[in-house]
Amino acid sequence: MVDDKVHCMDVSRQYGQDYWDGDRRYGYGGYHYDGRWKPLAEQVIARYGLTNTSKILDVGCGKAHLLHEIKQLLPGATVRGFDSSEYGLADAPEAIRPFLFYGKAQEPYHFEDGEFDLVLSLGCLHNLQIHELGCALKEIERVGTAAYVMVESYRNALEQFNLECWALTCYAFFSQEEWIWLYRHFGYAGDYEFIYFE
Repeated sequence: MVDDKVHCMDVSRQYGQDYWDGDRRYGYGGYHYDGRWKPLAEQVIARYGLTNTSKILDVGCGKAHLLHEIKQLLPGATVRGFDSSEYGLADAPEAIRPFLFYGKAQEPYHFEDGEFDLVLSLGCLHNLQIHELGCALKEIERVGTAAYVMVESYRNALEQFNLECWALTCYAFFSQEEWIWLYRHFGYAGDYEFIYFE
């Protein structure tokens, strides 16, 4: 909050090299593939019964480390991912890049209804403004037969303060109860989870 945060937010919201691999004040401070997503990929595969014939879409995939792990575990699966960060997509593991494309979560998806067995979106939707969330949630619901989204949230004043201090790209500062209301309001019936800054 005392590190010229408005400037840092402006730089971070460009989602370029500074955000991913630049100084820590602008974002991740170095977002490199290190295998940490493999346990989550294994949990996702087990939870949703994914197989080598499954189709998976990652909305706001960033550098697509999770998709990369899923594809390593299920080489026959169809995986697709998109993000608004050209830098992130270009720096994804080379093997997964052919399955990625540029796109925005809040714009209509060029996929058929129910085309995917699972649509994921981790740490993306809280970066949208409220009028953009409706489209994103409806599209996630539309193109997937199952869905899982994770966003930043808070349950009390301390967590709200911590989120406001920490977040650089977040527009949707909503409590857990508000997020659940929004999911219902926009017709999203998939799975969801929150991360908190305790």
